[in-house]
Amino acid sequence: MDYHETVLSGYLHLFWQFSWPQWVIFSLIINVFMYLFSIGLYVFIEKTCHKSQLQEKNQPVTISDFYLSLLTIGCNSFVMLLGAFLWKNGWIVLGQNQSMFDILAEVIALLLLMDLLMYFFHFAAHLPFVYKTLHGKHHEHISTNFLSLFVLHPFETIGFGLMMLALLIGYDFSVFSISIYLLLNLIWGTIGHLNREFFPASFDRFFVGTTRFHNQHHLDESKNFGFYTSIWDRLFGTYK
Repeated sequence: MDYHETVLSGYLHLFWQFSWPQWVIFSLIINVFMYLFSIGLYVFIEKTCHKSQLQEKNQPVTISDFYLSLLTIGCNSFVMLLGAFLWKNGWIVLGQNQSMFDILAEVIALLLLMDLLMYFFHFAAHLPFVYKTLHGKHHEHISTNFLSLFVLHPFETIGFGLMMLALLIGYDFSVFSISIYLLLNLIWGTIGHLNREFFPASFDRFFVGTTRFHNQHHLDESKNFGFYTSIWDRLFGTYK
């Protein structure tokens, strides 16, 4: 076992010994940090990116959106606690011997698999009854703001988390791969809800789910259900 594997094993052993109150505090700290990181990244890009806005004005920030975004933090913390429970009971096994190439391959696999699962989940969220009950609140943001990413019904937030946990049960992903994926997911979600294009226009030809791609979904709810890529929308005829 090399140095990095020894350090990783030490951290995993530390987390294994956490009591459940410690896990609750830890998960809340992590998710509050991610929430603040997303807001900070959004504001930084808005202040420094000089590309034209996709829509005339940002969505106004309301107190109800703020409270719902805090509830999303709680739901994400719950998913993390559920993941810890599954790990401590042997349902999730974390790989520890992956090479850098293996980690890269796992991150790509997570991105593509989660993109496919989120495509179908997102498409289902637009079925009339489900949309009215769950997803309609998110689409009140026809334009977007720094909270739009977190303005979700609790069942949506938990549903996204359960899909991730299902993949982790099915394969022994490295903790590095999972951490990198979650960071990319947060950054991508933040950029995807900007009100100005972040990516060069040429990225569209590479099937990247650009800011304009997701902004178009907020304008036309029958198109562009993908998250990281436009692959599945192109394949299933919902691309615009």
